[in-house]
Amino acid sequence: MEIPMLDLSEQYSTIREEVLLKLDQVMSSSQFILGSHVKQVESDIAKMSKTKHGIGVGNGSDAIHIALQAAGIGEGDEVITTSFTFFATAGAITRANAVPVFVDIDPVTFNIDPSKIEAAITEKTKAIIPVHLYGQMADMDPIMEIAKKHNLHVIEDAAQAIGSTYKGKQVGEMSSAATYSFFPTKNLGAYGDGGMVVSNSDELAGLARVIRVHGSKPKYHHHVLGYNSRLDEMQAAVLSVKIPHLPTWSENRRKHATYYTEMLNDAVSKHVVTPVEVEGNYHVFHQYTLRVERRHELQAFLKDQGIATMIYYPIPLHMQPVFKELGYQEGDLPETEKAAKEALSLPMFPELKQEQQDYVIAKIMEFYL
Repeated sequence: MEIPMLDLSEQYSTIREEVLLKLDQVMSSSQFILGSHVKQVESDIAKMSKTKHGIGVGNGSDAIHIALQAAGIGEGDEVITTSFTFFATAGAITRANAVPVFVDIDPVTFNIDPSKIEAAITEKTKAIIPVHLYGQMADMDPIMEIAKKHNLHVIEDAAQAIGSTYKGKQVGEMSSAATYSFFPTKNLGAYGDGGMVVSNSDELAGLARVIRVHGSKPKYHHHVLGYNSRLDEMQAAVLSVKIPHLPTWSENRRKHATYYTEMLNDAVSKHVVTPVEVEGNYHVFHQYTLRVERRHELQAFLKDQGIATMIYYPIPLHMQPVFKELGYQEGDLPETEKAAKEALSLPMFPELKQEQQDYVIAKIMEFYL
């Protein structure tokens, strides 16, 4: 049996006619840039996020960068974030001419540890970026309390967490802004690149809209330095088809996660640690990530059995060569470094079949037992 990490072809087969109809509408209208589909998706996702504004941009990395710039973050400012995330988070901070300041993670959720944030604040600190890793929101209440105390922006990196909630609150509802990625592998994925900034701030949203079109408002009048980063109309058309399906797809992911957890805890709990959904959270399981013993041996064994797995993320950002000048050393963020040695993600997508999960579980049992 061959089991991929993600199978987009099966999902496409269920929405193919809707997608083709929407794409034909775009072609027929000839509205290719910031047309009606972009406006509708911006409205739909802002509503989902309980925010006033949605600003469609070129990709999730640009969404973080634009949100930072719109919040006034720039040269020499410090932004506190997690080292256990995809490069785009710190890359966007650096592209904004700011400095990423890395703090350790909560070993249970893999998300930024709020108790580590305040000690990292200096007079240069201007923002906090919590990353809602693997589909579960970070512990936002203490983060927002710290931000309020020190007058800091909070910009949520929700690239992996669209549809997740924290104590009944949506992504973006509490913070200065939140950012989404619509990369094809995301829970809500386009058929190419795409991203969005959502915010309740009229000022931040207004600036973000200007920044995404070369800083121009009105046309050919440039008061800020922006760049070309707009959500493509064709990708918005695809997203408009997918958005109504997202709640069902999220529930399917949660069902698959529950099954993995129950079966693995029964069989191999001495060797693997299954994900924890914190009470009050709604985890959308962009990834189903274990902590495992003998990770590389297990991954190689599963590959030989036709099972795809992924390591998110093998090298923490504070240990990346590009950030060497920041001065971090091995051992500075022990929980982050430990997670980077133990984390292994199993196949996870809404259309995953129970017999596929049973095969994965059986092979993990075979390896350890």
